[in-house]
Formats: sequence, C-alpha cells, structure tokens
Amino acid sequence: MSGARPSTTPWLLAAPGALLFIALVVVPLALTLILSFHVYDAATGVKDAYTLAHYAAILSDSYFLNIFWRTLRLAALTTLICAAIGAPEAYILARMREPWRSIFLLAIIGPLLVSVVVRAFGWSMLLGLTGLVNEAFRTLGLGTMKILYTETAIVIALVHVMLPFMVIPVWTSLQKLDPMVEAAAWTLGASRFTALRRVVMPQVTMGLLSGSLVVFGLSASAFAIPALLGGRRLKMAATLVYDEYMHELNWPLGAAIAILVLVINLVFMLAYQRVVEARAKRTLG
Repeated sequence: MSGARPSTTPWLLAAPGALLFIALVVVPLALTLILSFHVYDAATGVKDAYTLAHYAAILSDSYFLNIFWRTLRLAALTTLICAAIGAPEAYILARMREPWRSIFLLAIIGPLLVSVVVRAFGWSMLLGLTGLVNEAFRTLGLGTMKILYTETAIVIALVHVMLPFMVIPVWTSLQKLDPMVEAAAWTLGASRFTALRRVVMPQVTMGLLSGSLVVFGLSASAFAIPALLGGRRLKMAATLVYDEYMHELNWPLGAAIAILVLVINLVFMLAYQRVVEARAKRTLG
C-alpha cells in the first residue's frame, strides 16, 4: 500500500459503501423531508413555499392517528407471534442433524423466493368466503367466517412473510451456544424447561432482539399485504402514503406522513432495543 497511509485505509475501504448509502438512503430521505414542508394547493399543486400545516393536520386528526395506531398495533402483534413461533423453530433447527436441517432450513427460507404480491394473492384466495379455510370451517360445522379484509388476514399474511426474518437471527445465536452448556444444566438437576429458560433463552436474547427489530420495521412499513388483504377501508401507514401520492396527488402531505411513520418506528425500535439490551446485561453480566 505505497500510496496511502495506514490510518486512511479504513476510510478508503468504507468510502464506496458510505457513498452508496448516502445516495440511496440519506438523499431521498432529505428530499422527502424538504417536500413535507412545501405548501400544496389542489388547483396548482406543490408551491415553492413552506409550512407546518401538514404535520399539524396529521397530529390533530383522529383519522390519521387511528391509522398510525393500527399500524403499530399490528406490527407489534406480528412481531410477538413471529417470536413465539420462530424461537422454537430456531431451537429445533439448531438441534437437527443433516440432511433434515438443510430440508427444514429450505422450508423456512423458501417462501422468500416467492414475491410478496404472489403470496398475498394466495392468502386472499385461501381466506376468502369461498376459500379453503372457510370450506374447512363449513365442513366442521362452524359456518362461514369473514376473514378476508380484516386485521386478522393482515396479521396472518405478515407472520407468514416475516417469520424467516425471526428464525434466522435466533438460529445464528443458537449456533454460537455450546450444546454441552445445556447438557451440564441437565446433569446438575435442572429440568429441560428450566435449562431452556435459564440457560438457552438468555443466550439468544440478542438474536431475538435483531429479529424483532427487523420484523417490526418491515411489518410497520408493509404495503402489498395491507393493500391486498386489508381492502380500501382498512388502511395502514404505507397504503395511506400511497393514496396521498397517487390518488390525492398531495405529495407534501404524503411525505409528512412517511416522515412521521419513520420517526415513530425509530422511537419504538430504539426504546425496545434499550430495554432488551439492559435486561440482557443484567442477566448475562
């Protein structure tokens, strides 16, 4: 490395990635933030003037606040269900032997190879009034249930889409755990449940944290599934932004909604991260 000092080498190596991040993330966010302050007129469109009226209208209107609450509530519920299902799946995956481990792993990540839109259409056919789920209900004598275009349908599809993002981080954390530690707890008189709760779970806390943050963030910003399975009346934040941009053509209001959703997500995710990390430090020392 004859042309550069050793102290500048890390900066030079990080420069391409940093420039790409700035071009694809920072600049679009900055432009969206600037757009959210522009004045909008229904007759002439976006004006070269600035105002805080869009943020004031959003924060004072129960219509927008209810959509924000629904988005956060469904994202949190999706994250909770994915953690309840994904952690046992990851534990089973970590204890499997080849070739069953590879088959099970392929079954978990296989749905990622299919478009989200295709999976959403598949769930719409399954959950419809004439779908397979309602056919099973009628066969069992439970009658027909309205599942499609409800919050239940959105959560079911989101769990199906987001589950791999929970299983993989937890499985990675379990790969770092020596199986003999759990066996040692058994030999010292701990039951399997106690060993799982006191030995295994504290070790995979950071994996659960990573998976929860990814699942929550992706669920709160999901568009295709709420749009196709929630219908026109059951809106979430991403579908609301789409409507303001494409139907109402009120780009500043749509940009303001997008910025507020981003800020709210960051606040919730950072708070959750601080709580989980503090608990992990107390548990693991």
